[in-house]
Amino acid sequence: MLEPAAIDGTRVLITGPTGQVAEPVLAAWAPRCDLHALARFSNDEDRQRLEAMGVTCWAVDLADPTALQSIPDDFDYVLNFAVVKSGDFSYDLAANAEGLGRLMLHCRSVRAFLHLSSTAVYEYAGHDPMAEDAPLGDNHRVMFPTYSISKIAAETVCRFVARQFDSPTTIARLSVPYGNNGGWPYFHLLMMQQGMPIDIHPERPNYYNLLHVDDYLDKLPRLLQAASPEATTVNFGGSHRCSIEEWCEYLGELTGFTPTFREDAKAFGSLCIDTSLMHELIGPTSVDWRDGIRGMVQALAPDLLQSGERA
Repeated sequence: MLEPAAIDGTRVLITGPTGQVAEPVLAAWAPRCDLHALARFSNDEDRQRLEAMGVTCWAVDLADPTALQSIPDDFDYVLNFAVVKSGDFSYDLAANAEGLGRLMLHCRSVRAFLHLSSTAVYEYAGHDPMAEDAPLGDNHRVMFPTYSISKIAAETVCRFVARQFDSPTTIARLSVPYGNNGGWPYFHLLMMQQGMPIDIHPERPNYYNLLHVDDYLDKLPRLLQAASPEATTVNFGGSHRCSIEEWCEYLGELTGFTPTFREDAKAFGSLCIDTSLMHELIGPTSVDWRDGIRGMVQALAPDLLQSGERA
């Protein structure tokens, strides 16, 4: 297992800073380093919130070929969490793939570049855990028409730039993030509260690898340490798989709500990952999904917990 990259005292740029995954990173790292955030910042409240943390904010649209001209290029580390899902292929590919390439070129003197990709790049294959060399496909087309293709295109650009300019890079394919700031299981809880059916693929169970915010905060510096000019590509999720059915049933135990599942062949199917390479590079995760989900409900909706489950 690799030692974590040293973050304290460095100069770091994070894109997509107001997203569910990135914002906890900014909150944790702002006191430790010279932290910069890059986004469109169409909502001024987002910018003010980050600046209150001590983060330097840059208003940039990565789809604009000229947008990076006024941005510093002397960062030690760059973490790309940005993703655009407008449904417009021209714009989304320009922002997610071309924009990523321009960002890497602009900051090509970094110690390491981390691009957060997604397990949505994999072709559906039932319950088989996806290793990094598994076939790729348009996995999320039904709900997000441009998402999987944009992620695959971004990975391709990322590898080209890393190899062409000898730039140490890691591509981390994220599974399902969650924690005290929400995530997919929390949306399921809200659906259960309203008595709404939860669509699931008929080839049950539908497995994923939930990744708790505490675990990804711990692992991100190790992913930076794993960077190489060949663009190290690794799955990034919880060490143990669990299914939508399992976590919804557990939410039911905590709250008394009963999940109603509706089978739909167009729903996202099982997408669990092979964690062998991840464990070799950055080690196993530590948060048990049951503990993580209980903590999520306690933090976000404590009134929904049954009396015996309240802290």
